[in-house]
Amino acid sequence: MYLCHQKMAKILPLDKKRKFFFVLFSLNRIFAGRMQQMITILGPTASGKTPLATALACALPASPDGSVGAEILSADSRQVYRRMDIGTGKDLADYHLEVSGSAVDVPYHLIDIAEPGTKYNLFQYQQDFRDAYNNIIGRGKRPILCGGTGLYIEAVLKGYQLSPVPQNPDLRARLEGKTLEELTQMLEELKARNGSHMHNTTDVDSCQRAIRAIEIEEYNLHTPTEKREMPPIPSLIIGVSIDREARREKITRRLKARLEEGMIEEVRGLLQEGIPADDLIYYGLEYKYLTEYLVGKSTYDEMFSRLEIAIHQFAKRQMTWFRGMERRGFTIHWIDALQPMDVKVDEILKLYSKSEIENIKL
Repeated sequence: MYLCHQKMAKILPLDKKRKFFFVLFSLNRIFAGRMQQMITILGPTASGKTPLATALACALPASPDGSVGAEILSADSRQVYRRMDIGTGKDLADYHLEVSGSAVDVPYHLIDIAEPGTKYNLFQYQQDFRDAYNNIIGRGKRPILCGGTGLYIEAVLKGYQLSPVPQNPDLRARLEGKTLEELTQMLEELKARNGSHMHNTTDVDSCQRAIRAIEIEEYNLHTPTEKREMPPIPSLIIGVSIDREARREKITRRLKARLEEGMIEEVRGLLQEGIPADDLIYYGLEYKYLTEYLVGKSTYDEMFSRLEIAIHQFAKRQMTWFRGMERRGFTIHWIDALQPMDVKVDEILKLYSKSEIENIKL
């Protein structure tokens, strides 16, 4: 038995050990010589997705050499940026586990791959995801997609056909000076004409982001999309559900902790590097409100209050997107975030075993 499985066996109550080893035995039988179906773990901010993903990676059958048999693909639109660590909630320590007195590292991908000040986009994410995904399955590992950016998740699961969209200086000049509300209304009208599900309000919480979204929708409206090889990816989808009040309490507690851990200093350091304030505001949430505070547009108390409200609203919009995915045909298996970790992992293992058996029958 490998180290990660020893850990799970140690923390499971006696009456659940038999179930765990039965599932483990079934998974080993099913996985032998087969390409592994991806597991997707999604949920709102502060629901504990990353710790769950790393615990699951350890619980899945290990590689023949005894190393962790699964690797994590991030689905977070801001964790791609280097040196934006506290504000994006990378929590990289979650990928380093202590198992039976030994250090175990769970490999991760699509984190720290772009420079702050650049505008990483969905098209780039699809390309980078596909490269990392093929690399993982090519080495016989199991991919776990984990994150809260619904647009990124849906794009790779459904296989959106996208093309790179150039900037439109004339359009940008016409949109300059419009309010976020005006831009959002324009975007909604364009989405209706395109029949588009892209660019949820989760992703357009600043004028810059709204203008870029309008630019993309305008381009897609008037330019035939170049078809590319981007097939859908089958995946067991796990949703981490957290009670609204528990989520609000955790968001507030986490915000206070991150401010104490140096989040203001992190943003100040990015500004001192020469990254324009408008570029940081473009990234939204923590980077928007902390930048405005640092350049003197708000007091500390105003910053905290506005940011706290914005994160609560963001979490609500994330859940709206995930419910929309269900209406668009995705099956999401929801589990309670407040359950003990071993219970959540055991539940996912059983769902995964059942899903793989059904795939074999097909």
